[in-house]
Amino acid sequence: MELTNTRTAGNRGSFYPETCAAVQNSINMFSSKVNNVVNPELLKVIPKAIVAPHAGYVYSGFTANAAHKTLANAGPESIVVVGPSHHVYFEGISAAFTENYETPCGSIETDLTLLEALNDRFHFNKVVSAHHREHSTETQMPFIKHYHPNTKIIELIYGKTTWQQVADVVEYILSKSESALVISSDLSHFYPLREAEILDAVCLNAIKHADLKLFSQGCEACGIIGIKALIRAVNKLNLKTGILDYRTSAEVSTDSNSVVGYAAAVVW
Repeated sequence: MELTNTRTAGNRGSFYPETCAAVQNSINMFSSKVNNVVNPELLKVIPKAIVAPHAGYVYSGFTANAAHKTLANAGPESIVVVGPSHHVYFEGISAAFTENYETPCGSIETDLTLLEALNDRFHFNKVVSAHHREHSTETQMPFIKHYHPNTKIIELIYGKTTWQQVADVVEYILSKSESALVISSDLSHFYPLREAEILDAVCLNAIKHADLKLFSQGCEACGIIGIKALIRAVNKLNLKTGILDYRTSAEVSTDSNSVVGYAAAVVW
């Protein structure tokens, strides 16, 4: 398994703050409000997986933090982050074959043992260009470094593939008691607020009830492949789901004519 040294933080200073102090300040601010917004019982569960959004922290940071703060209850040895490719077209799933992953608060080690086991089983692609600036996965890493300072990670990005193929990987990861999973996805994009809320409600209902058939009723999400893969695993492994938070970009931008939806969900 040929490795490079570090996956650099290509979105540092754009999707999230440049400095560690600024990242910590943002996370502390989000956390100071979470108990007033999120169901306190869900905040206590011991997750196997979370769904978290990946927009700029100013828009989706509170929602993403709610998911990652809950994942901190689990204390996993490794976390696998799975997200869609936004910038590079390729087929299948690509892994970051790097020893470390850069964040503003220091690097995170790659779980090379788990990566090798996954690669032997699923034969990942190595599309280096897909990883350099992929924000769907990178935006999760400062949260992971904050809540899991000694946990190792793996970054997986999928291109043109099926949710069934991703589900095989997801189920294998969730079968490992020492590992946890982050599925990265935003919801609907650029609809008027009321229309976005209707579309997003379909996604939320499908996740809440762990029902794959419900996604076909109008759910739109850039990471829907990962979400569907997770829901199949939920059903096969007899896990539970809950919605931690939902909001749209209109809460920050005040533009209700074209919004993006964000949700946080937990699986245990």
